[in-house]
Amino acid sequence: MGIVNLSSDSFSGDGVSDPDMALCRAQQLLREGADVIDIGAESARTNRGPISEEEEAERLCSFVERWKDAGETALLSLNTWRPAVARAVLSIGGDLLNDIGALPDDENARICAETGAALLIMHSIGLPKVPHTHVGYGDVCEALNEFFTERLALCDRAGLSREAIVLDPGIDFAKQRSDNLRIYAELERLQHFQRPVLLPVSRKTVIGEVLGIPEAAKRDAGTVACIVQGMLRGAHIFRVHNVIAAVQTIQVMEAVLQAEGHSH
Repeated sequence: MGIVNLSSDSFSGDGVSDPDMALCRAQQLLREGADVIDIGAESARTNRGPISEEEEAERLCSFVERWKDAGETALLSLNTWRPAVARAVLSIGGDLLNDIGALPDDENARICAETGAALLIMHSIGLPKVPHTHVGYGDVCEALNEFFTERLALCDRAGLSREAIVLDPGIDFAKQRSDNLRIYAELERLQHFQRPVLLPVSRKTVIGEVLGIPEAAKRDAGTVACIVQGMLRGAHIFRVHNVIAAVQTIQVMEAVLQAEGHSH
């Protein structure tokens, strides 16, 4: 999953504010080997104020219209947690709603059921755009299990098929360094849900903390390490900025695992 930020304040410094430039960026990521494009119009950074629903919807709809006009057929993920924005954009296009809002109610699940879109459920606590650095867990993986059990039941009641759901453990969202590392180490504990797991590995704060690298754009080597660990622990989708590095990492890992007699 290649990341395109249709905003000027992306934490990784690679955001673009013009939808035509964003389309060019998306097409470049597809040429580099991305299977899915994740387009977002609002930075998830907690030190940036939110934009209005109207502005977010307008940015995303402008991109989707250009995407469709260009005849692109790759999977398109819409990165928003606001139901009004999700409904407006999914009504004109998009395959997956990447919801970082932790699904506090069933509205986004119902929107996906109505539009035929898939839904990514990300673990977090509290509202997006608000720091939750105080949150602690006795066993973060058990907390993930309880969270996804509850949210999958909510989706069932909303009429959304489990076949249309992807799980995201929410690296760096309402988690300490030790929690993030524990998730990487024990990711296979999510496999019993029998749903694809998306691992948002790219340039995360936890990588910067381990390596002592404050600049997000310089964390690609650490990102590669997280991709390798994710492949060994059963992750299915990797959300990344540097698609070339991710694709090459996955290709080499697949060759090694195949030589060992594994099938991934």
